[in-house]
Amino acid sequence: MNFMLWICQLSLGLLFTLSGTRKSVQSKARMIETGQTGVRAYSLPFIRFIAAAELLGAIGLIVPWSIGILSVLTPLASIGLAVIMVGAARAHARQHEPRNVAANAVVLSLCLFVAVGRFGMLCKIL
Repeated sequence: MNFMLWICQLSLGLLFTLSGTRKSVQSKARMIETGQTGVRAYSLPFIRFIAAAELLGAIGLIVPWSIGILSVLTPLASIGLAVIMVGAARAHARQHEPRNVAANAVVLSLCLFVAVGRFGMLCKIL
């Protein structure tokens, strides 16, 4: 179980690092051109806020659990990223993009798997 959680954490960490970095440095038009169509309805400051949340969430997925300090931050980061995925799915649904909604649902499921798995491990420790 721990191995599968780490695979998910590392995969999600990479995904959100890439997404957050792209949202941090690209113009809104460039994001839309490169397939991040969910940003279309939002202002650039809000997009940058989401980028920062994704980058911090990516760090939170990996660092606390790996160093064993404030490990509760890992499942909390995963829940925060799941909330972002709900918003992303909503944005894509409004634009009638079922493939993107499905991709958001998969990422949301992985985030919830990590959250439940890591909270479960924390409860065993306590």
